[in-house]
Amino acid sequence: MQSISSICDVQHKLNAKGYVCDRSLATVVFLGLRLGRPLFLEGEAGVGKTEIAKTLAAALGRRLIRLQCYEGLDAATAVYEWNFAAQMIAIRAAEASASDQAQLTDEVFSEKYLIERPLLEAMRPQPGGAPVLLIDELDRTDAPFEAFLLEALSDFQVTIPELGTIIAPEPPIVVVTSNRTREVHDALKRRCLYHWVDFPSFDREIEILQARAPEASAALSREVVAFVQKLRTEDLFKKPGVAETIDWAKCLLALDVVNLSPEVISDTLGALLKYQDDITKLQGSEATRVLEAAKSELTLA
Repeated sequence: MQSISSICDVQHKLNAKGYVCDRSLATVVFLGLRLGRPLFLEGEAGVGKTEIAKTLAAALGRRLIRLQCYEGLDAATAVYEWNFAAQMIAIRAAEASASDQAQLTDEVFSEKYLIERPLLEAMRPQPGGAPVLLIDELDRTDAPFEAFLLEALSDFQVTIPELGTIIAPEPPIVVVTSNRTREVHDALKRRCLYHWVDFPSFDREIEILQARAPEASAALSREVVAFVQKLRTEDLFKKPGVAETIDWAKCLLALDVVNLSPEVISDTLGALLKYQDDITKLQGSEATRVLEAAKSELTLA
């Protein structure tokens, strides 16, 4: 199990795992670890919020437990459920042998028949230390689930009516992400350290691309990043994130592309843009215009 001693150590350990981290984000991560506070990371889709939790778990040598949020997610689904099939078999077997009913009730609602879901798993002791609990895309859930999380994130405990309250012997390292499709309640945010994960600067995105696609030449990397950054200034339904930059660069490498051209861009836009309206808008002369503007800015730089 790894430990982190400073902000610079955060940057070094995350960089070693392929995540290029600026000082402001490293500071929030360090404080979250030092103070035992959950991290609330908000930003556009594809800027690397989920990847932070994955990389942090790898850097610390901890288990990653992920709760993927969705509309209709409730506390029972996120915490536990009973193995009803196994319980029914036990009940039938007990009836056949005329077992004591009180003892049977205690038996079928014991941990033997409990199926642990992410939040309960995160409260359990883990080899190597407390796990990293990723609560991903919280904004996809609704207010009742947020209210339930208040207990889990403030006291690091969950309650199962049949078994009682289960308290984490060592609080998990919690990372909550949101794409800001709706506002998350202030009561939950107050329990966390907040950080807005923005699109990276040109130099930072070059570093990220070199870390994730090191086989790309310096010239191609600069053209790719310049084009993507220019594209983000356009009126698009969904601006490409860092994840799309990396995917696109890998697609270009697979096609043995050395330099960007309008034809190559048109052929590979599906790796960069995920909505047909955006792709249609960038076909033909528009792709040429954006590419020429990006190359012009590179020349001036």
